[in-house]
Amino acid sequence: MKILKLIAAIAFICLLSSCTKADDMKLNYPFSNGTKERNLIVVISDIHLGADLSYAECNKNLRSLELFLNEVKWSRNVKELVIAGDMLDEWFIPATVDIYQGKGQADYVERIATANKGVINAFNSIIKEGKILVTYIPGNHDLTITSENVNRILPGINQARDAVQGLGTYYPADLPQIAIEHAHRYNFFCAPDPISNQDIAPGTITPPGYFFTRIGVYSFVNNFPPAVDVIPAVTLNASGSTSQNMLFIYWNVWSRTLEKYTIPNKFDEKIIVTNMDGFKGAYSVNDILPYQNTPGGVIDVKLYRGIQDTWDQRQAHNNVAVDIPVSQAIANAAKAGESDLQARNQYFLNPQSDARIVIFGHTHDPKIIASNNHKGQKSIYANTGTWIDHNSVATTIMSFVVITPQSEKEDSFTHVKLYNFENEIVTQMARDSLRF
Repeated sequence: MKILKLIAAIAFICLLSSCTKADDMKLNYPFSNGTKERNLIVVISDIHLGADLSYAECNKNLRSLELFLNEVKWSRNVKELVIAGDMLDEWFIPATVDIYQGKGQADYVERIATANKGVINAFNSIIKEGKILVTYIPGNHDLTITSENVNRILPGINQARDAVQGLGTYYPADLPQIAIEHAHRYNFFCAPDPISNQDIAPGTITPPGYFFTRIGVYSFVNNFPPAVDVIPAVTLNASGSTSQNMLFIYWNVWSRTLEKYTIPNKFDEKIIVTNMDGFKGAYSVNDILPYQNTPGGVIDVKLYRGIQDTWDQRQAHNNVAVDIPVSQAIANAAKAGESDLQARNQYFLNPQSDARIVIFGHTHDPKIIASNNHKGQKSIYANTGTWIDHNSVATTIMSFVVITPQSEKEDSFTHVKLYNFENEIVTQMARDSLRF
């Protein structure tokens, strides 16, 4: 009897312990709301799936991404999974590589699906089950990938696209106060550019950030080799022309980039292989880098000639609600804080916007920032971060946002929570809430 009582006591203690752990899991588990209602909105972005895993940004984290997607699928409370851009990567490719290998975009997208079969299968499993709405929004790295080619590997996925190719903003059903987009439309080097290079590549919308990235990846795969060429000096044009001053700022950005991302080639070598989005053949660094024949003279550039003068046209074309000065757009393009600022300017301080919660990707810098809108109401901005193997912008990777919409009860709030999935363990990074 004493032995039986001892066993019963141990069993009771174990039961209490397991219940406590289960309760803790229920409280901290990001894909549960503690009810039977499906209302959670999960947002991820910047997974950067590539066709060649030898240099793709997301490789080591693919298994974790599959596990994450399975967790989403198994949840009884997730209503939507939103992919906020840079899912399929046409940019993170060494400069010397022929992206389409003499074929087309459809073949390239299918190669991405093959290289990332587990992740694509996980997405398709969620889509086919039909319990969770999966929505894709374009980013700059998948700027030119068509809706048809996305649907080719993810049939039935919901696509939130503007009329403009490469852009989209998503407002979840019955929640106009929540806006989700990639946010590259506000970036001088990443926003669609249907104006530049039309004589060279008719119909192109590819912005200069594409060439930045191709050179940067080429430098990376060559282990940042010693530079074999010198960046030609450019000085301010003596005329004081605003256009020339802006081109000088543009040159400065390119100059800093080439100092950081060194290449084992002379700047006149045609190493940047394109053959996509209207571009044919290969280009050199000198084709992209602004130049000046005499100190203080006219500054010119071959590719993207006149880009410093067309920013306002691009903003109008790309449906930017609040104009961004061109000097600010060029100089701050590489700063994550500029995207944070635009969330506030374009939405919260814009009298034409009703958004109180804005979710961006693009910067790879996960965060939650609260502020007041133009009516003095609390508003929340969140950035989803990224799933790439190595994040140079922030220490955190594999991050995501979960939104829990409020109920009709007066004491109910809409919660925005930021998590990461590093080491395949869910950790809450930040949270905030408001009531519409």
